[in-house]
Amino acid sequence: MGFFSLSQDIAMDLGTANTIITCNGKIVVDEPSVVALDKKSNKMIAVGHKAKLMFGKEHDGIRTSRPLRDGVIADFYACEQMMRGLIKMVKSGHHLFTPSLRMVIGVPSGSTEVELRAVRDSAEHSGGRDVYLIFEPMAAAIGCGIDVEAPEGQMIVDIGGGSTEIAVISLGGIVSNNSIRVAGDELTADIQEYMARQHNMKVGERMAERIKINVGSALTDLGDEAPEDYLVHGPDRITALPKEVSVCYQEIAHSIDKTIAKIETAVLQALENTPPELYADIVKNGIWLTGGGALLRGLAKRFTDKIHIPFHVDDDPLHSVAKGTGIALKNVNNFQFLMR
Repeated sequence: MGFFSLSQDIAMDLGTANTIITCNGKIVVDEPSVVALDKKSNKMIAVGHKAKLMFGKEHDGIRTSRPLRDGVIADFYACEQMMRGLIKMVKSGHHLFTPSLRMVIGVPSGSTEVELRAVRDSAEHSGGRDVYLIFEPMAAAIGCGIDVEAPEGQMIVDIGGGSTEIAVISLGGIVSNNSIRVAGDELTADIQEYMARQHNMKVGERMAERIKINVGSALTDLGDEAPEDYLVHGPDRITALPKEVSVCYQEIAHSIDKTIAKIETAVLQALENTPPELYADIVKNGIWLTGGGALLRGLAKRFTDKIHIPFHVDDDPLHSVAKGTGIALKNVNNFQFLMR
């Protein structure tokens, strides 16, 4: 029973855009990776959705922070406070005593030893007593239902908020990988820059994100799947007067084309470094797309046409890493690829 439990197991997908926590195989927390702090006392005011509502609207006494940038911790203190707040959501009301936590956390495959240490330290300061790390592409593959320990090549492209993780997996290990700091945040920045240059309109990060969700596309021709134009409101950059602009998916496709091309190049580089036997497996099995970026309209088709290998989008790409991290948590004694 939870009342008498002195330990608790949680799995965490610590993402640049969203942090997802699973407990007993179920997603119990799915919140934006944002924290609001009091500038004077440095105490946490809000975390997750509540903090995101404050983002860009705070006064001088409040500091809102996205502690992770490009997939790694950029603000150590804010990250620790955010993790504490999110873990508290899991523990709230279930225990008489604070339980010790056994945690498995997903980290980018291109993380340096310093970056891995920062994640581990943040977890330990947030209450973690037994902390394991798992590379995100490996977690994403497990979450997709792939048998990562099979003697067969599988390729994962996990497009998150701050980084894109590309890995070839076989026999429970990463054979070749390519981790680039190009992902959803850069697509959002592209849209902001485009709106300023083309429409002379100033749009914030949250508005650019909404544009990406509503009319974002990797192709200029989506046929019957084309979304309706999206109406954007914002100030004119010169006059500061209110402005209304209707944006179509074709112009957004043009604005983010260079960034998507960078991801294409990274996938090709990972394939170049893949042994021939595993390459043949990948051609047969196809390549799996996960992460929020996998939801971009036409992305799988564009990659398939460019690379001539079928790309599959996972059924629930946003939660692939979180699900895989949860499965790894149940198998900490069996999975040799987990890092302590």
